Amino acid sequence: MSKFLIRRIILGICIIILGALVFYAIIRCLPASYIEKMARQFAASTNGRKTYTEWLTELNHVYGMDSGILTGFFRWCANAIRGDFGDSWKYMKPVTEVFRDSIWWSVLMNIITFVLEILICIPLGILAARKQYSKTDYTITVFALACISLPSFYLATLLKYFLSVKLGWFPLYGLTGRLFNSMTPMQQTGDILYHLVLPVLTLAMLSIGGLTRYVRTNMLEVLNADYIRTARAKGLPEKVVINKHAFRNTLIPLVSYMSFLLPNMFGGAMITEEIFQIPGIGRIAYQAMITGDIPFAMFYTVFLMILTQISLIIADIMYAVVDPRVRVN
Repeated sequence: MSKFLIRRIILGICIIILGALVFYAIIRCLPASYIEKMARQFAASTNGRKTYTEWLTELNHVYGMDSGILTGFFRWCANAIRGDFGDSWKYMKPVTEVFRDSIWWSVLMNIITFVLEILICIPLGILAARKQYSKTDYTITVFALACISLPSFYLATLLKYFLSVKLGWFPLYGLTGRLFNSMTPMQQTGDILYHLVLPVLTLAMLSIGGLTRYVRTNMLEVLNADYIRTARAKGLPEKVVINKHAFRNTLIPLVSYMSFLLPNMFGGAMITEEIFQIPGIGRIAYQAMITGDIPFAMFYTVFLMILTQISLIIADIMYAVVDPRVRVN
């Protein structure tokens, strides 16, 4: 196991470095350049004392963008290894401070979404598998396919239109109401949760479809296995057969499916957070990328790569936990 972990860690580091290089090259080539925007603003505000080209050359030197892509990337790596990720160009604060201020809203949303997803998807998937080809199965399958097919921006817009505009049950956007500062701590918590209902509902519906079908498919494979028929032939109650024998083996492929839970939880939901104007890490990263904020975009991307590699290693270890037959060669 130790040799396997060492190999996986080395491979993960290589993947992170290569992925960071590719992303750095892409973001340097994007047309949305923060430095070019600042150069135009300075050229317009100084009444011609310096031309746009002069400001651009000076700002490229100040921000370290006057070197090639490889040189700039290795310079960023050298600073990152020392823990210096620079200051965000857009937010005018250290990258780590911007990240710390916004990450927990995304974590809160994703924890609530994950709990709802597990509570809804696993029972629905098992029920659909137990009643294969029945009306219940078809209803659950159609619902799951609808959730998979709807784009996030379209679903969020529908929920806002019907539940906010038409019915007036929930606020259109934002994290707090107008009277938030005058509320008690308990009321403030309730106000935040109230504003998170629609974003969480959007994220949950987008996730329910895939996991429900995944649970149904794997449960069908398990229910048709010989040992399940043997358990039923022995006269075991159906609940014991489903919950003790079938469901445990269904968890094995679910470990792989849930291996990306960690990066998703800390990665935020860019489109959903942007539509509902939730100041989570997804919206902050989206705003940084479209304005060409290279320091924050690099930190955010590499952070997600690291979380992805960690989650994959955890998934490999969990395979051995849920399935004793799995052995690392």
